[in-house]
Amino acid sequence: MKKIEAIIRPSKLEEVKEALNRFGIQGLTVSQVFGCGLQKGYTQVYRGAEYNINLLPKVKIELVVPAEKVDELVKLIADTAREGRIGDGKIFILPVEDALRIRTGERGNGAI
Repeated sequence: MKKIEAIIRPSKLEEVKEALNRFGIQGLTVSQVFGCGLQKGYTQVYRGAEYNINLLPKVKIELVVPAEKVDELVKLIADTAREGRIGDGKIFILPVEDALRIRTGERGNGAI
């Protein structure tokens, strides 16, 4: 099993969720996060004072999937979230040792 963490633009969340749903992914976790990278933020003027905003709002999608589906899902997420501009996001892939469905006690792939 692998855990996929995708950090994307908030405006792309619905498109990515729909694409994952069409692929057959039913379980995922979505968090609102803030971060910075190459985009480096922006400058905003409020009441005459200039503010540097360097932590930008992003969305983090987390899902655990069987290892054999990782490449397809990473491509699906990247293709759906891509706008071709700095700030499109990143995808991280991590190994998952085990999973347990609390309700039934299922373990491994059966729990996801």
